[in-house]
Amino acid sequence: MKVIVIGGSGHIGTYLVPMLVREGHEVIMVSRGRREPYIRDWAWEKAEHVSMNRSKDPAFVQKIADMNGDIVIDLICFELDEVKEMVAALKQTDLSHYLYCSTIWTHGRAQTLPIEADSVKEPLDEYGRQKYLSEQYLMQEFRKNNFPVTIVSPGQICGPGWSIISPLGYGDDSIFQTIAEGKEICLPNFGMETLHPVHAEDVAQVFFKSVKHRKEALGENFHAVSADALTIYGFTQAMYRLFRKEPRIEFLPWDQWCEYVQNDRQTGIAYHHLARSGMYSIENAKQLIGYSPRYTSVQVVEASIQSYIDRGVISVD
Repeated sequence: MKVIVIGGSGHIGTYLVPMLVREGHEVIMVSRGRREPYIRDWAWEKAEHVSMNRSKDPAFVQKIADMNGDIVIDLICFELDEVKEMVAALKQTDLSHYLYCSTIWTHGRAQTLPIEADSVKEPLDEYGRQKYLSEQYLMQEFRKNNFPVTIVSPGQICGPGWSIISPLGYGDDSIFQTIAEGKEICLPNFGMETLHPVHAEDVAQVFFKSVKHRKEALGENFHAVSADALTIYGFTQAMYRLFRKEPRIEFLPWDQWCEYVQNDRQTGIAYHHLARSGMYSIENAKQLIGYSPRYTSVQVVEASIQSYIDRGVISVD
């Protein structure tokens, strides 16, 4: 089948495009430029690369429709209006499956754990709200008009080659260097807030198996996360173990912790990560499409930090 992957040169596409090529699909990878994948793979070169910029090309959606793909995997659609435009265009094609990349940010504060994909959602920010509105619209199109959609909602995507969210809930590579040197880290509250990381390869697996098991995947929203969530305390402990350092962890009430960080942007990002503190269920993905995460939460972050070491982002003794 002809598969169009929009935003295919990023974290997920690095693994997904080769999976689709190996399955025998004709793959068209659409991105703003020709960037090298994070992991080299011969199958990457077998895909057709098309350079288009969604935000700058008014004809972007129509150009996608004109490709007349059997399957469209949309990894970079962030607003409801964009989704509506894409759906309207694809209805005029021979499309058999549209896979939309959402996010666990559609969920707000957890009420019960684990969180199911169809649970009550109260997004905490505009990004999550737009994604949730898009989910609602797509599911309405599925129910009323048989639009062939599957939604995939990744957690905090990790893997080699890029920066990840730290145990403090925001992106700052220097925190890992602090731990590598055996210095003290202060966590907010009691360190029991959670993150739910996932390796980009496992996110790609959810998309790939949704394509492979189309009938079972249609109309579903799958969480693409590891099997277990990770407390920020557990995350920090795992990092001290990785660097073979004695843990030095202190705790501060939220307001005092914000003063400790002394960066409003970083504490704002941390708030939106940690206020949700969810553990997201993957049961429907396991049962319907055979999803089986390769990486546990600890293995995900360990693989990412090993890449930091390999690339010289972190220096070790």
